[in-house]
Amino acid sequence: MNASGYRESLYEAFTDTGDVDSQVADALALGTEYLSLGLGFLTRIDDGTQEIVQSVGDHDRIRPGETCPLDRAYCQRTVEVKGSLAVQHAGSSPVVPTRALRTFDLGTYVGARVEVERGVYGTVCFADESARDTPFSEAEQLFVELLAKLVGRAIERRDHERELRERADRLAREKRRFEGIAENSFDIIFRLDPNARFTYVSAAAERVLGYDPDALVGSTFTDHLHESSADDATAAYSSVLDGEAVEGLELAFLDADGGTVALEVNTTPIRDGGEVVGVQGVGRDVSARKERERELRLKNRAMDEAETGISLVDNTDPERPLVYVNEGFGRVTGYDPEEMLGRNCRFLQGEATDPDAVATLRAGIEANEAVSTEVVNYRADGSPFWNRVRLNPIENDAGRVTHYLGFQDDVTERRRTARLQALLNRVLRHNLRNDIVPFLGYGEMLRRGEDRGVDLGARIEDSAEKLVALSDKARDLDECARRDPAHERLDVTELVAGAVDDARDGDRRARIEQRIETDRGICAGAELRRALAELVENALEHGVDGPEARVEIAAADDGDWVELTVTDDGPGIGAMESAAVESGRETALEHGSGLGLWLVNWIVTRYGGSFQVEADGGTVARIRLPGIDDETPVEAVARPPTVLFH
Repeated sequence: MNASGYRESLYEAFTDTGDVDSQVADALALGTEYLSLGLGFLTRIDDGTQEIVQSVGDHDRIRPGETCPLDRAYCQRTVEVKGSLAVQHAGSSPVVPTRALRTFDLGTYVGARVEVERGVYGTVCFADESARDTPFSEAEQLFVELLAKLVGRAIERRDHERELRERADRLAREKRRFEGIAENSFDIIFRLDPNARFTYVSAAAERVLGYDPDALVGSTFTDHLHESSADDATAAYSSVLDGEAVEGLELAFLDADGGTVALEVNTTPIRDGGEVVGVQGVGRDVSARKERERELRLKNRAMDEAETGISLVDNTDPERPLVYVNEGFGRVTGYDPEEMLGRNCRFLQGEATDPDAVATLRAGIEANEAVSTEVVNYRADGSPFWNRVRLNPIENDAGRVTHYLGFQDDVTERRRTARLQALLNRVLRHNLRNDIVPFLGYGEMLRRGEDRGVDLGARIEDSAEKLVALSDKARDLDECARRDPAHERLDVTELVAGAVDDARDGDRRARIEQRIETDRGICAGAELRRALAELVENALEHGVDGPEARVEIAAADDGDWVELTVTDDGPGIGAMESAAVESGRETALEHGSGLGLWLVNWIVTRYGGSFQVEADGGTVARIRLPGIDDETPVEAVARPPTVLFH
């Protein structure tokens, strides 16, 4: 058979799509026959090592599985040259390393490198222990080169087929695992083809949506979407087909009864090689979670908008900082909720804060128990108020108290009323008892006929007038306490003039001067006129009698406040009554008739103001209340009541 016939036989050996090892074996046998050489072998070269893969002929070192360093092999130069390497007499050839001659002792050699898609695979070689008499012809070398190319293609085909089989096996295993997990999952697991049709739906679809999973196969997922989710779902599906995963997408699906079920969908692309051939994903029923979130939002909104102050304190931090406060807490304290976060509540304490009340709260916290008390705290503007504080421990799953939930209520008005009632009871009991004693004496004198005429009648009349006046003031105080505060814009000029008219006594000759140095109004209630009239009456009563007697009423701005002063030229207020106004000691009033001053203080402090009385060459009564411009809404300026005395 000539060279052409051998080449045709070589092609035929590789046309069969059967086993590559058999093809290579047939080709090696054909080559040894054509080249008249005793050995033919296929090598694989990797990381500087040559391994014999297949061989024909008999040689101790050329058998499948034998290895040697590449620098001791005849193939060292073969992989470096393009085409084939032919050596007629190896012993005298410079291309055969001496170490290779000692290792294999071959006299003649011809070989070509085998290339595959990933690079050089190895070599296909023919050799004999004896040297060759004639050089290898061009046709013989081309035969070896052709054989190397055909072997390379066969190996590539085999490797590709192997990869396909392994991929198919891997996909089959993945599918079985996927479906095994899916059928036992509470979540809906699904697969979609590139046309958005279901190719698989797990059994959970029946529990969650009421559909038979097999009935869903072949339908598009958009057929079962609520219209509100169609755009989001379509956009997400396109993203997955582009190779991107989608996580945490909430979609509204229609169940078998037409109801809406919220599913959280996570999807990833299905790839075949580098191509996206579908979509797989998980749909989790989050309807219950959505309902819990809705309820939580409702509760949060209720907390945020509650009139009661609500706060949350981190009990794991030694400083116990505030980590949440609602708007109600801001309204109670006057602070911006944001500026309170991170601070301990002790910043609300001040001079009048009772240490015992603070200790009660601290003891409850340290004992991890619920605790409540009423304590004087201070608003952002410095005004004191009575704060009813209730603290409740919050435990984590391990039973550790991690937070305290606090409720704060401004109970200033209640405490003011209670204190006023106690005052009225004490004063009325004391004064009635003291003033009844003279009546008993006067009655005894009348019974015995010891009538002193006009003098005794005047005494009786004077005592009665004192009791009536005391009763009137007590009634006024009681009415003020029962009436809800009603903030309004009071014109200062009209207020002062009205108070003067109410208080002027025709028998008194004092001059009443009015000095108004403000264009603003006062934000308070109409009963302020009654308080101001009380101060004017006191000034008229206790000032110097005679034509030179003088009373002055002045009004002036003082920052955000308007200050009203009533000044007389009398001997000055008594120390006991002044102490009652300054400190609120009820015992000081047991020996005086200071219910009028209590009335003034009650009215002024219920509108967030302050009241002081001092002696300075006479008596100066000073009222400070919030000022208000014409264009400012009353609700923007109105202040809550402060403690009765501060």
